[in-house]
Amino acid sequence: MTSVFKHLLVYLGPYRVQVIMLIGGLIVDLAFTALLPMSMQALIDRAIEPRDVEMLWLLLIILGVATVIAGIVAVGRDFLYARLGTAVLNDLRFAMFEHLQRLSADFYARTRVGDIMSRFSSDLAAVQNAVVMAVPDTILGLLGIVFYASLLFYLNWQLALMTLLGLPLLLIGPRILGPRAEAYSYTVRDEEAKVASMVQENVNAQPVVRAFSLAKAQIAGFRRQLDVVYRTGFRFNIFAYLVERSPNVSFLLIQLMVTAVGAYKAFHGTMTIGTLVSFNALTFSLSSAVTSLTRVMPAVLQASGGIERIAELLREPPLVADDAKPVPAPPLHEAIRLEDVSFSYTGERKNLDGISLTIRRGDNVALVGGSGSGKSTVLSLIARFYDAGDGRVTFDGVDVRKFSQKSLRDQMGVVFQESFLFNTTIRDNIRMGAPEADDAAIEAAARAAEIHELIMRLPDGYDTIVGERGGNLSGGQRQRVAIARALVRDPSILILDEATSALDPATEAAINQTIERIGEERTVVSVTHRLASATGCDQIFVFDHGKLVEFGDHTSLVSKDRGYYRRLWEKQEGLQVSEDGVRADVTVKHLKRIPILAKIGDQALAELCGLFVSERLEESRVVFREGDTAVDKFYIVARGKVAVTKSDPVLGERQLTVLQDGDHFGEIALIKDMPRTATIRTLTPCIFLTLQRAQFLDLVEKHRHLRKQIDTVANDRIKRSTVVPPLKQN
Repeated sequence: MTSVFKHLLVYLGPYRVQVIMLIGGLIVDLAFTALLPMSMQALIDRAIEPRDVEMLWLLLIILGVATVIAGIVAVGRDFLYARLGTAVLNDLRFAMFEHLQRLSADFYARTRVGDIMSRFSSDLAAVQNAVVMAVPDTILGLLGIVFYASLLFYLNWQLALMTLLGLPLLLIGPRILGPRAEAYSYTVRDEEAKVASMVQENVNAQPVVRAFSLAKAQIAGFRRQLDVVYRTGFRFNIFAYLVERSPNVSFLLIQLMVTAVGAYKAFHGTMTIGTLVSFNALTFSLSSAVTSLTRVMPAVLQASGGIERIAELLREPPLVADDAKPVPAPPLHEAIRLEDVSFSYTGERKNLDGISLTIRRGDNVALVGGSGSGKSTVLSLIARFYDAGDGRVTFDGVDVRKFSQKSLRDQMGVVFQESFLFNTTIRDNIRMGAPEADDAAIEAAARAAEIHELIMRLPDGYDTIVGERGGNLSGGQRQRVAIARALVRDPSILILDEATSALDPATEAAINQTIERIGEERTVVSVTHRLASATGCDQIFVFDHGKLVEFGDHTSLVSKDRGYYRRLWEKQEGLQVSEDGVRADVTVKHLKRIPILAKIGDQALAELCGLFVSERLEESRVVFREGDTAVDKFYIVARGKVAVTKSDPVLGERQLTVLQDGDHFGEIALIKDMPRTATIRTLTPCIFLTLQRAQFLDLVEKHRHLRKQIDTVANDRIKRSTVVPPLKQN
């Protein structure tokens, strides 16, 4: 209880006047509840036994007036309860929401959304119960014990002393059981947060759940989590009720003993009947005061977990924070530089290792490389979503940490791979980029993003509601609204993080043309894994496993015989995807770079090219699972990204790598009938070129001399697939 009230006093601090008025109302309430039992002594000893009618009427009138006053004060006190409870809860909601805006990207990367939401729902509900019920009842109970004990001593000090000496016995149960109840309270809140996370994940994953008939498995997993909530909740409730019950039982024993002694004294004439009746009535009032304290204990204990979780959130420090005296960032004049920068998300391995590069003002720059190579991390450091671990990021030679974050980002327009739109109008979504923008500026940004005409064809034009996450618009339309949102702030620096990777080729080409046009007088920094989008850039920086391995323009990089960029280019060069994103083709040149096919002659490979079939899968679909035996296809990723995961007896399912345009998987299935050694899941909409085992074996039969060579390559591949590579972080 001490811990809970320590936090509550902080929350109640801004409302000192209301709290003082509330305490005043409680004192009036206490005075009235004490007046009733005390009046019994006066009524019996001074009015009823002496037959004094005038005294009887005087006392009854005083009681009547006191009742009216107490009733009016009680209504005012209820008004204060309602106002105070609502105000404190709103203050907490605002404090948490405001703090969430200050927290850095790392917090959101490691925290479940459902866990955050539960702090705004169930945790705050527990705090509300404590504020509305526990605070007044606790104050009433503590003041009542002091007040009633004083009156008991006034009536009979011997019986009062007996009563007070027994009161410490009331603390034994709560002292022993309270800490365990408090610990279970936090556990219950944490497990309930996991339930909220599971519900949210299930709602977001409904297409996958339906497509793969996962409802039964999802229900089973949810039931297991509910069983955990039940067990922890049951333990908490048992201990909470025992904490409440033990003082009441102890007090009943004390009250019985005191009543027996008082009756004995009245029987022998050492105490008046009125005093005995008043003493017993005050003892019941004291019992009510004690009950007020014990009655709120379950609510206080339940609130303790919620309050701790809320305080835990409010204590979370932002890793990226402004200096004590930040300076506004001036417009970029020369260059952005990374100077010997190293960075790690987890501290376990470096995501960037000693990176030094220069992005000149006005240049169009691309960052390319495999998944997890560190290219998106560079963008995050430039936009100061994270700060460099070692080294520094500078604007015109000044460390970005000296600038205020707002002034730095005001120069930037950012377009992400997933163009999140708010569930409001197109106009309001574009205005998010510059809240002060008028309708003319919004329309100008939409024209620059080449979406104005489409908006005007909609029934409500700019006032069209885009729906949840922009669901009423197509992917290309969402991306153009996002570009308009970035342009409405007239940024001098345009940052694009895989801005077109999830779009079909025709839409991607159209948006790339728009980006090329709007970037002519801006510094453009883009991350892409599709190298065709980078051919016109002034500078290309090539990353591999956190290191900058090459840089230059497309022509110079592709001319290097053994260059890493050239290998990436050749891997993607032999794949063509139709403009509508439905069909893909592969060339002989591309197939010759796949080890299991490298020994096959050009004529046979030309035949093989015609056997590949195009297949399309949406995001978050499982291509096949580890252990599947019914899959007999070889896959080439013509477009998109897939995650490769493998089960681990200790860590569970762990991601090994991410494959993208030009990569391939499943080659063992071409000649070996064996279970799949990993699970493949799409991360974006994907187009695959697939080859059936039966068709491949038919081709091999026509060229028997290839069989031994292919078997050798396949056996080597099988051996390597049984070794689990180190975990990669994307």
